[in-house]
Amino acid sequence: MKPVTPNAHLAKVVGAAPLPRTELTKKLWVYIKKNGLQDKKVKTQINADDNLKVVFGGKSKVSMFEMTKLVSKNLQ
Repeated sequence: MKPVTPNAHLAKVVGAAPLPRTELTKKLWVYIKKNGLQDKKVKTQINADDNLKVVFGGKSKVSMFEMTKLVSKNLQ
C-alpha cells in the first residue's frame, strides 16, 4: 500500500514517519491497548485520552468503525 503521512495530532500517537494505512492501524491499536482505552463493557467503543480526543474531533468516545473515518481526516 502507498504510505500516508500522519498530521501533527496523529503523529503524537503513531509517530510522524510515513507508513502504509495497515501499519498505521496496527500502531493505533497498540496505543489503544497499551493505554487501556478500549471500553471494558462495550468492546467496540474507544474511550479517547487527550491525544486521541484531538484526533477524534473532540469526541471522548467513538466506535471502532467511526474511528477509521476520523483517523483518515488526520492524514496528509
